[in-house]
Amino acid sequence: MNRTEFIIATAIILMLAFALGWFSYWLLHRFRRIAGADMGELDRLAQSLHEAEETRDQALLYLEDREAELTNRISQTEAELRAAMEGLRDARTEAEEMRAYIERMHATP
Repeated sequence: MNRTEFIIATAIILMLAFALGWFSYWLLHRFRRIAGADMGELDRLAQSLHEAEETRDQALLYLEDREAELTNRISQTEAELRAAMEGLRDARTEAEEMRAYIERMHATP
């Protein structure tokens, strides 16, 4: 190998080493930048998830309270309905007795 071939081979090897080093730096820099951005995004997503869980818990508590209130109102309404039906039944029985009494009074002269 003569001097010119040695210089050209050395130049090619140095160019390849430079290109490989530059590519490695670029690749590492890109991954590091993505990882840094991902950590910030992960923190933001974790905060959003935490807020969403708190909102969900508040909604569940509200729904439980509302369900208990509505169940109580239904129970009261059913009790009132039963009382009204018993009153109506008693009133009908009394009305029938009054009709029978009036018919007996008119039937006997």
